[in-house]
Amino acid sequence: QGGPLELAALAREELARHGPPDAILVTDMVNLPAWLGLLRGELAETIPIVLYMHENQLTYPLQPGQKPDYTYAMINWLSQVAATRIVFNSRFHLAAWFDALPRLLKHFPDFNHLALIEAARAKSVVLPVGIDFARIEAAGASDTAMGSPAANHPPLLLWNQRWEYDKQPAAFFHLLDQLQAAGVDFQVAVAGENFRNVPEEFTEARTRLGRRVVHWGFVPDHDAYLALLKRADLVVSTALHEFFGISVLEAMAAGAFPLLPDRLSYPELVPASLHPACLYTDHDALLAKAITRLQAPRPAPPSLRAHIRAHFDWATTAAQYDDLLAAP
Repeated sequence: QGGPLELAALAREELARHGPPDAILVTDMVNLPAWLGLLRGELAETIPIVLYMHENQLTYPLQPGQKPDYTYAMINWLSQVAATRIVFNSRFHLAAWFDALPRLLKHFPDFNHLALIEAARAKSVVLPVGIDFARIEAAGASDTAMGSPAANHPPLLLWNQRWEYDKQPAAFFHLLDQLQAAGVDFQVAVAGENFRNVPEEFTEARTRLGRRVVHWGFVPDHDAYLALLKRADLVVSTALHEFFGISVLEAMAAGAFPLLPDRLSYPELVPASLHPACLYTDHDALLAKAITRLQAPRPAPPSLRAHIRAHFDWATTAAQYDDLLAAP
């Protein structure tokens, strides 16, 4: 809650050192109205403000028994009203937010200002997060701390997301148990971390998987992480919640073949021609596709990597951000 105070103090230092900015870019984690209020009189009202919505606190899935708290969702909404322009990281995110927003505001019997929703939608655009495609391509998959892939090694299945409820790790571990029971030969790498305690399901799954595990946990060195991505044959997501999917996108850019839910933001990451091969509709379809891909592993097709490079490489997306900030 002290974020606006700290950011206002830092902004004053920058204003004293460099003068007023041409534009201001803030993320959804900032309480924009509070921050602007603390800098009243120090920032000209003509300075454009771009709000980047990488997440939102309204459509995040609740755990069983958890009650909704609309405090942070309202901060998101008030920040949108205060911004000159709103940027979402995917079409799915934009649609999900504006679909749920009227229901949020109708919780309040008066002064809900539903009429402002269309104005917020009108100043919203979609710009994806970029990835460093060149650095991923330059990363080596051998002679790293992760080890060197042998020519005859079993195919490597990768899961590289936060160790949290919304990524539905139980469904992923159920898939691995089924693959083991079916006698499918594979290795597994589980990257990512939990910022509090390691969930028990991760500890139990690691024990069950035994020698199949080639890596487990956070990779602190970025080059070693990219090397792990380049070793992967398959990258799998079982997420309940995803507004973009940068970890999966980087794995695909590194050459891993994706198996992703046919929902959320994932269809936007994959060209339509590859949806039948890369997207699944239910767990049975995921299992069938995983068995097929692990028994005859092939890297991500060139058309997929070309699509990623054309639409998500910072070499392309940075110019789009420049244009937006130059004339929001």
